[in-house]
Amino acid sequence: MSDRHLVIGAGPVGRHVAAVLAERGADVTVATRSGRDTGLGPLGPIPDRRGARGAAGRPRPRGGAVGHVALDASDADALTRATEGAAVLYNCANPGDYTQWERTWPPLMSAVLTAVERTGAVYAITGNLYPYGPVDGPMHEGLPDAATDHKGILRARLWGDALAAHRAGRIRAVEVRGSDYVGPGVGANGHVTRVLPAALRGKAVTMMGRTNQPHTFTDVLDVARTLVAAALDETAHGRVWNVPSNAPRTQVQAVTEMLAVAGKPPVTVRRVPAGVIRASGLVVPFMREMADMSYQWTRPYVLDDAAARAHFGIEPTPWEEVCRRTVAGL
Repeated sequence: MSDRHLVIGAGPVGRHVAAVLAERGADVTVATRSGRDTGLGPLGPIPDRRGARGAAGRPRPRGGAVGHVALDASDADALTRATEGAAVLYNCANPGDYTQWERTWPPLMSAVLTAVERTGAVYAITGNLYPYGPVDGPMHEGLPDAATDHKGILRARLWGDALAAHRAGRIRAVEVRGSDYVGPGVGANGHVTRVLPAALRGKAVTMMGRTNQPHTFTDVLDVARTLVAAALDETAHGRVWNVPSNAPRTQVQAVTEMLAVAGKPPVTVRRVPAGVIRASGLVVPFMREMADMSYQWTRPYVLDDAAARAHFGIEPTPWEEVCRRTVAGL
């Protein structure tokens, strides 16, 4: 297998995937519309928690190269050219505007499916928990994709298309799903990291829904570790894997523990009730999108990661280390 890899997207997951691969000695290209190098240095060293030997038991090489290329990933021909010779295409794209997902996601995913079918590269997808929809009890991979909002339905369909192509023998595909992200670079896109800058200044903060419910938070580094492991393991293909994550915390606990590693005292955490979010959604499109997912914050939202821990031997980054990296990466 080639040790060339193509990563689409230079957000927090894409950057960590590139760093994990480079640490293993791989040749990595990160594709974005701008082609700019967003910088991997601030992420810090990326340890392999399975020790000095990789999944195949060989000594792990170090010092791979990371390059950047400007690319419209929804252009199937351009993406195919960029993917030629790559062992894996990692889709770490994350269009930020929920209201535009129906416009931006389908052409991107169509182009990716075309590129991996033409080139034979493994297709490794950074998914999320939206396809599961509202559930009772911990979310595990045996649950059906039963989303009730348009974002979850769309993400379920996109995975379903990839899985159908995999089962037809046209491609090799795998998806990993994590919960709400914490870690360096997440910033305003994370429910905890969004409020941390103000909390670190000692100010009261406001969070969504019920702030006393257990909620799983996933480190973006652990998403990257799991995605790379799943891509490189042929026995892992053709299914979804939940990312190994730390024990659930309430929103108040997560913020308070992040502050503690920075030597800061707790702050007041106020809440926005789901009813207020729904009412705001009548006039604010973004709040309408958030209201569709308010179930995530009004009841326990817990990830069952037992399958991935057992299959890959991956444990989540210790929570205190997650807190330190998150605060340092703001």
